[in-house]
This record gives sequence, C-alpha cells and structure tokens, in this order.
Amino acid sequence: DVLRGDLGAPAFPGKDFQDRFLSRVKPVYYLRTRQYSRSVSQPPFIINFQGCIFRSYPGHFQTLLDTGTGRYRKVVGNDLRPALGEFKEQLTDALREEGAIAKKEEEGALLGFLRTGYNLYAIRNN
Repeated sequence: DVLRGDLGAPAFPGKDFQDRFLSRVKPVYYLRTRQYSRSVSQPPFIINFQGCIFRSYPGHFQTLLDTGTGRYRKVVGNDLRPALGEFKEQLTDALREEGAIAKKEEEGALLGFLRTGYNLYAIRNN
C-alpha cells in the first residue's frame, strides 16, 4: 500500500497493478537524511549534527556526515542498509575521531548507557 500511495490520489493503481509491476521495481537511489543533537560538558554544550544514508544502485550504502559547508563526507560504506540507531552511532564515531565529541572512555559507561539505553529485543532473545 505504501508503494501505491506514493503515486498520489489521482493515479492510485489497483492491487493487481502492484502485483504485476510495482512489486518488481527496484529503487535506484536511496537518500534518507537525519538531524541529531548531542549534549557535551564544554561550550557550546549542544552539538547539532546531521547526515544521510545514500545509495546509488548497484553500489553500497554510504553513511555521509554533513561538514557544515553544504558538502558531505563519507564515513562508512556497507552492503546492507544500516538501522537508524547504527547510523547515528556511525556519525557519532566520526565526530569522536574529529575531536568534536569526547571519546567513549572519557565519557564513561554510565553516560553512554543513558544515551543509548538498552534493547529489549536483544535482552529477551538471549
């Protein structure tokens, strides 16, 4: 239904059209942008950052970090699309490498846990 809804109300095709055609279409480009904020213990106390997941078929998925100049730089490339939590962690790791955010060791385990929480699905399946 999502694929059919993307065509708009006037061109809303029937289910048979989706089964025959739309279910066989493979996306050529994928672009998903996200903006995040992170608090830090030194001025400016809040760091806003953004990035995107990009793919041009048949290439791999790329995690891109916005440099603040209207350009993006590649952080990581994956064959599988990363989940949004993993994507955010990849951007955060890139900012750590630049020195904009404190290293995990300096931040402490408790603060790291409070930022990410825990995954109930992982706990239930262990």
